[in-house]
Amino acid sequence: KVDYDVCSNYGNWLYSAGIGNDPRENRKFNMIKQGLDYDGNGAYIRLWVPELQGIKGADIHTPWALNSAALSQAGVTLGETYPQPVVTAPEWSRHINQSLQGRSTHPRGRRAPAHTPVPHRNRGIDFYFSCKKDV
Repeated sequence: KVDYDVCSNYGNWLYSAGIGNDPRENRKFNMIKQGLDYDGNGAYIRLWVPELQGIKGADIHTPWALNSAALSQAGVTLGETYPQPVVTAPEWSRHINQSLQGRSTHPRGRRAPAHTPVPHRNRGIDFYFSCKKDV
């Protein structure tokens, strides 16, 4: 059975496309970070993308970042047995480097945040409905 909730699925697709209901500017869905957070060892990807089964651990989230020896050992040829990425967002680089540097000990592959989030000011009702861009 496929889990399907119309509102949640549509909302998630909009959010992934960058046009969801999120007041933060430049909000983007980072699939590399999500993969590392929720599928740290790549079991879900191996289930649905058998072409990448030979890639070990978290490296499965970024096969295009592996060197040719690792790809050859896994039986992957980019552009032939698995496609080249259509786009690689600059925001992914921090997470690509994390996946290639080793494995997290967190059960879902999480790592500590790279920075401490800065609390937002003026988050009252006026913030959400204001036309000002300098908030």
